[in-house]
Amino acid sequence: MPCEGCMERDNVSTGATMEFLLLGFSELLHLRVLLFLIFLIVHLVTLAGNMMIFMAVVMEPSRPPMLFFLCQLSAVELCYTLVIVPKALLGLAAAGGSPISVLGCAAQMHLFVALGGAECFLLAAMSYDRYVAICQPLRYAAVMSEGLCLRLALTGALAAFAAALALTVAVFRLPFCQSRRIDHFFCDVPAVLHLACARGYTTELPLLAACVLLLLLPLLLILASYLCIAVALLGVSSPVGRGKAFSTCISHLAITLLHYGCATFIYIRPKSSYSPARDKVVSLVYTNITPLMYPLIYSLRNKEIRGILRKMLRRKKIAQVN
Repeated sequence: MPCEGCMERDNVSTGATMEFLLLGFSELLHLRVLLFLIFLIVHLVTLAGNMMIFMAVVMEPSRPPMLFFLCQLSAVELCYTLVIVPKALLGLAAAGGSPISVLGCAAQMHLFVALGGAECFLLAAMSYDRYVAICQPLRYAAVMSEGLCLRLALTGALAAFAAALALTVAVFRLPFCQSRRIDHFFCDVPAVLHLACARGYTTELPLLAACVLLLLLPLLLILASYLCIAVALLGVSSPVGRGKAFSTCISHLAITLLHYGCATFIYIRPKSSYSPARDKVVSLVYTNITPLMYPLIYSLRNKEIRGILRKMLRRKKIAQVN
């Protein structure tokens, strides 16, 4: 039985012609110029920082596994911000919100979820790398081969893109009510689900399944790795040795807490607790501040990255002198 006030789904061309309206921060019109400048500066700094780390690792002839994963993480963050921020900037430039087609909205949702899921699996792979380095140091080079690192990255990316595709299809198969105003600055899953005419927990099941695969499964792998690391460190008698071993995990732990803190708040909750204003603030941190923090954390904490960046600067100075 069709729901009252739902959009027609019989027209084959509906998905291509129908539009949503991303309201963004239209309630803060008096701060529009300031927000635009802040978003733009943060976006440019984020792109520059992640691009610098990506290029530094790519140009390094010998790359240990952690640098390989860090290169992948920077590439994911570059794509992540490019999927979300330019459209948000356009929304700030337009006073009444930014229109987006259904296909464009679906593509943005799919890429956002897929890249976020790929990042979760990368963090799990990085935690396994730390486990092998601390618990099996003599076998580290043999276990963490280039082939294994590549398989871990590809498997995580393919699983994330497949789960994101299934979630996106499930969301856009729902009937939407006549209100096409998305109270968000991008097509986030909870914001789009809020427009669905269908009621009940069945509409949330695809999101729950995606959360289990893309958030809970990698988190369990990360916790298992760090549990083994903690047990191994308890057996180390020297406090200095424990401190050195643990210091190699601090950057990864900081990034994991940032990523999972925001993602858990937004996605692992019932639909009834949805709050557009609160979600926009958390998503702002999740999509703008967190990607900015990643290169800062790793460039400050990782001595290999610091060494590569110093070599890059030296080469640049030599080239300028010549």
